Amino acid sequence: MTSEGQPNVDGRQPDQDRPPVADRLDDDHFPAYTMGRAAELVGATPAFLRALGEARLITPTRSDGGHRRYSRHQLRLAARARELVDQGTPVDAACRIISLEEQLEQAERDHEELRRWSAGTAPGPR
Repeated sequence: MTSEGQPNVDGRQPDQDRPPVADRLDDDHFPAYTMGRAAELVGATPAFLRALGEARLITPTRSDGGHRRYSRHQLRLAARARELVDQGTPVDAACRIISLEEQLEQAERDHEELRRWSAGTAPGPR
């Protein structure tokens, strides 16, 4: 066991800013899935996931060894892309549709927050 500020066995310093493992696993954006597992969960091939990366729908995090890692949020986007592609939509068009869907959802969340703020029910300063 290493003490605070001492390097770990592998020579790296402990990451004091990193949240506990349980918190990271609950984080929708934590890159927990390898490419193989992500492809399996989405029901696609690794090439399909790479194509989504090339189309800039998802940008996987890279492990220290350079391997792609995907979050649950990215897997949901990939699954939606797979649905559209299975219906005959080209990959680039599917990625654009999903991007627009994401923008619309964000705009709706922002609108609801502003509506609550203007009604005086939003938390925080007015």
